[in-house]
Amino acid sequence: MNNDAAPTAHRNPGPGWGFRFLCACDRVLPESIFRPLRALGTGVAVALMPSQRRHSRAYLAIIFNRRPTWCEVWRHFFAFEEFLMLELRVAAGQPHRCVLAAGAHDVRAWLAADQPALLGTFHLGHSDLAGFLFGGHEHRRVFMIRQRVGNSHETESLGVLFGDWVSFIWVNEADTLLFALKDAVATGGSIAMKCDRLEFIAKTAVFNFLGAPRVFPFTIYHLALIFGLPVVLCVGTSAGPGESILHAAPLFVPNLAAARSAELARGQAHFQAFLTQVETLLHAEPFLWFNFLPLNPVAPAGRSGTLEPVPSA
Repeated sequence: MNNDAAPTAHRNPGPGWGFRFLCACDRVLPESIFRPLRALGTGVAVALMPSQRRHSRAYLAIIFNRRPTWCEVWRHFFAFEEFLMLELRVAAGQPHRCVLAAGAHDVRAWLAADQPALLGTFHLGHSDLAGFLFGGHEHRRVFMIRQRVGNSHETESLGVLFGDWVSFIWVNEADTLLFALKDAVATGGSIAMKCDRLEFIAKTAVFNFLGAPRVFPFTIYHLALIFGLPVVLCVGTSAGPGESILHAAPLFVPNLAAARSAELARGQAHFQAFLTQVETLLHAEPFLWFNFLPLNPVAPAGRSGTLEPVPSA
C-alpha cells in the first residue's frame, strides 16, 4: 500500500502528456487567454470521444427529460475539464479549502471526535478533491481506494502534496486489497471509496435514482459491519473561487449487537436518503455528474429493493 507508480494497462481518456501540457499553459498564459483555449479544447474532446459523448447525452436526456443540445453536452465536458484544472492547480499549491454545508452537523461532530470512518462519495463535482482536503487540512489519516491508471497526473500530484496524510489502496490490485483494508483500519485511518461505479464491486443493492430502480455498490455497509466503523456519505460542490462545500448525510453508525440483515436494511435506507439528496443537487446543477460511462443499470424485474447475501466476518 503506497503511492508509488507502477505499470498498468488502465488509462484515462486523452494523451499521456495532456495534464502536463495544461500545467505548462497555466504557468505561462493569462486566464483571459487560457480559458477560451480550454473551451476550444473541450469542443475537440466532445468531437473525438464518441463513447463519452453518448453517455453524457444519455444522462442529460434523463436529467432534462428531453434530448440535450450539443452545447449542453459541451457544458458537461467543460465542467469536468474545469474540475480537473482545479485539481491540477491545488496540486501545484493554489490555496483551496473545504467548508461544510449547513446540514452536515454529523460530519462536524465526527471531525471533532477524531475517529476513523468509512467515507463514501461519488464522481460528482468537487468530491474527488474533498478526500485530499480531509487529510491535508484536517490532518486526518485517509486511505483512498482508487483504480490505478497509467495517466492520472492530477491524482499523483495531489498524492505527493498531501502524502503525509493521504495514501492509496489500489482496488485493481485484488490480491492485496483485503490485507490493505485491514492494515488501514489497524492504523486508525479512515477509508474513502466511491459508491457509484460498479467496477471491482462484489456487493450491490437496488435504489431509486433518476426515475428508475438502479443497481449501486453497497460494499461500504458490509465493511461497516465487518470493521465496526461508521459510514460518512458526502459529495462536494463549488462554493466559489478557492472553496468547496461538502454536503453530507447523517452518520450511519452500525449496531454490531443487532441482526446483520436488519443493519443492512437500515444501511439501504441510509443510502437511499443520500441518493435522494444527490439527485436534488443534480437537478439544481446537472453538469456535475462526472460519470462519462453508462448510467447505473436498471435492476432486472423482481430485484427491486433486494440485497446481496451478507458475507461472514
